[in-house]
Amino acid sequence: MAFFSSNSNAAANNGAPKDIEVADPPSDSISSLAFSNQADFIAAGSWDNNVRVYEVGPGGKTQGKAMYSHQGPVLSVCWSQDGSKIFSGGADNAARMFDTGSGQPQQVAQHDAPVKAVRWVDTPQGGILATGSWDKTLKYWDLRTSNPIATVQLPERCYSMDVHYPFLVVGTAERHIQVFEMSNPTTVFKSVTSPLAQQTRVVSCFKASAKPGFAAGSVEGRAAFQYFEEKDAGSNFSFRCHRNNDKPNETHVFAVNDISFHPVHGTFSTCGSDGTFCFWDKDARSRLKAFNPAPGPISSSAFNRDGSIFAYSVAYDWSKGHSGMTPGHPNKIMLHACTDEEVKKRPAKR
Repeated sequence: MAFFSSNSNAAANNGAPKDIEVADPPSDSISSLAFSNQADFIAAGSWDNNVRVYEVGPGGKTQGKAMYSHQGPVLSVCWSQDGSKIFSGGADNAARMFDTGSGQPQQVAQHDAPVKAVRWVDTPQGGILATGSWDKTLKYWDLRTSNPIATVQLPERCYSMDVHYPFLVVGTAERHIQVFEMSNPTTVFKSVTSPLAQQTRVVSCFKASAKPGFAAGSVEGRAAFQYFEEKDAGSNFSFRCHRNNDKPNETHVFAVNDISFHPVHGTFSTCGSDGTFCFWDKDARSRLKAFNPAPGPISSSAFNRDGSIFAYSVAYDWSKGHSGMTPGHPNKIMLHACTDEEVKKRPAKR
């Protein structure tokens, strides 16, 4: 495998390569991870107010390449399609852009409350930045102007957002989920109440799927799959994950913190407060493989552009509130080398 060299990274467990820790991680909880679509660079947003950029080289060796700051915790990061810019949203009510060529950051968006999610949207007319905030608005920004080109009122605070052109999905407080079609980005294409009974933690659009839709994860240890088109609604389903049933009559439930779709196979990962991550095949409705690597919650995740690397962060995820933020919580970014056995779809059942 090109990513991991065949050196001393073999684990005692079946000779599989160990996951590799990124050097010089953030000093506080890691909120968001995002890979460039053009090269193996990963951006990490943290509660220490900084965005860090790492290059992943041969053998999984990592090197810090850049860092820039917000005036509050960073809650979300993403890249432009061409890999030339990084965007981030933070608790300072601002979204910022970092130009990888010049090395200069600048503020490009403003809200009245923390910016919980940022996503770059490539449209035929040119790219725009979408920002979702706890001020209950979704804003679209043309980077050539200082004011938003459109503002959409959301039913509640934005908790998560994702885009897979031409659809953008926003998950808010009180279990609202709104879908926008980018040919008419200020009008709600579809509005649904999450089929999950408790707070939405993440929404993530399907990748490499014949039928467009999204996944949602909640604090109750469940995930749901919803298709955009009504004709596909019969394929909607939800399932339990990140639950511990080791003891009879006793179930421990953990938040689903992130869902990431494989860019090639369309399979997906879930990661949770239980310190585990799993790979799944939604079409076969089966778990491909489960991993239990972490001494603490896994707060965020991302696949690289060809799906050969899966990155995940081990950090406090605030699932137990402020009282759970005790000294000694780990803050790590780990890199896992994906094999076909782990992430490729299972043959269709006859």
